[in-house]
Amino acid sequence: MPDGDCVATWNVPLHAKVHRIEFEHGTTTGKRVIRVDGKEILRRDWMFKLVGKEPFKLGDMKCNINVEALGTFAYEYSLDVNGKTFNKFKEEQNKKLHSWETTIAGNDWRVVLDKETMEIWANGCNINTAGEFVDNGTVTHFELGKTPCRIEARSSGNKKTGVIHTLFINGTQIPSMAELAAVASS
Repeated sequence: MPDGDCVATWNVPLHAKVHRIEFEHGTTTGKRVIRVDGKEILRRDWMFKLVGKEPFKLGDMKCNINVEALGTFAYEYSLDVNGKTFNKFKEEQNKKLHSWETTIAGNDWRVVLDKETMEIWANGCNINTAGEFVDNGTVTHFELGKTPCRIEARSSGNKKTGVIHTLFINGTQIPSMAELAAVASS
């Protein structure tokens, strides 16, 4: 459990889930602790160098937490994922991945469409799909458990907006995480 030295957190979106990265930095002891989804993956105690990089892996992604001094006892913390700043990585993931979260018959599901490969992932597993061409786009059919689902891809008619992807479960439209985030921030 964190003991009060947690100085930074990041939520990193991947196919399987959004991973929560927590970083503890004991500025008097030099202690560094990295947790991923609440599980401690790295601990260093009594480090004399209070600044520098702390490398770790998130799945097959290489990550670094950077600790930089801002003054005598002030520090700045940043995360790099696969050689990119966290903000740049997150921006690219948001362009590449379209995600939804829903509950079906008491089971939580995270559905992710990889717009580059057109693969669909459910709770981190690549799932079988069947696609068909329809007027103005495509429909990709799949099941979550035994529940019929589909993702419709249709042109928005606007070059800047591009293709709109919509998830339907049992015929009911499910709002995407981006749509829910936009509503929450307004």
